[in-house]
Amino acid sequence: MRMKIGLAQMYPKLGDVQHNAAAHLEYVERAAQQGVDLLVFPELSLTGYQVQDLVPEVAMKASHRDATFGQMLEASKHLDLVIGFVHEDERQRFYTAAAYLSQGEIVHIHHKLYLPTYGMFDESRYFAQGNTVRAFNTRFDRMGMLICEDFWHVSPAYLLWMDGADVLILHSASPGRGADAGDKLSSSRWVELVNQAYGSMFTSYIVHCNRVGYEDGKVFWGGSSVVNPEGEFLTHGQYFDEALIVQEIDLSQLHRTRARLPLLRDERPGLVRRELGRILDEELRR
Repeated sequence: MRMKIGLAQMYPKLGDVQHNAAAHLEYVERAAQQGVDLLVFPELSLTGYQVQDLVPEVAMKASHRDATFGQMLEASKHLDLVIGFVHEDERQRFYTAAAYLSQGEIVHIHHKLYLPTYGMFDESRYFAQGNTVRAFNTRFDRMGMLICEDFWHVSPAYLLWMDGADVLILHSASPGRGADAGDKLSSSRWVELVNQAYGSMFTSYIVHCNRVGYEDGKVFWGGSSVVNPEGEFLTHGQYFDEALIVQEIDLSQLHRTRARLPLLRDERPGLVRRELGRILDEELRR
């Protein structure tokens, strides 16, 4: 089975949900014209990244009753969407969230697990931590979603792999940091190495959409990409500029790669559970 992935490498306007929602709909229209099956937006694509004290104002309920979220659900009748937003739950907690929408319905919502508080980051001051990692079925294949910092910890990606995800969707608002040899930032080089490593280690497709633009002195580098189960880039977007990147993937490649390289077959999650239990028990006794 083949499917077309679209990566909406956009520049959200900070705090302007109405403007960003309109931009989403424009990307949906362009992607639909190119036959895209799944369109992925960046982290916090509906709000911008540095929302800080604006969090309660830009937050939304994941419901048809919310005007903006309802627009996204309606748009998903044309093609599947992954959107980034601030999610307010029933107890008025706020999460950095990704939603997978399909045929007018919510398929899955993921809350960001790891909230960085180092360097330029201060996310846990404004957001609650997510506490679950779940793969989910789509009309194409079983998938999993992670948000930016989640992906730089190996455990969430591993858990999704063990939970049956064949396509790992990462979306991010990754700012540029550090100069590297050549024309790359050190942060972009590191992210790209992780994406390739996960593709080959988990023999899965890795779909990454990163935003562009500027906020509060931060520059976001883009470079959105799709990596195949061999760990090779199928496509790699330009740096720093908005773009709609389209790449077809062949899901039958999963069968071919895993027949040749049976890492999933030979994985031992029971061993991992036992040894993690031992490590945690030893820490408690210290």
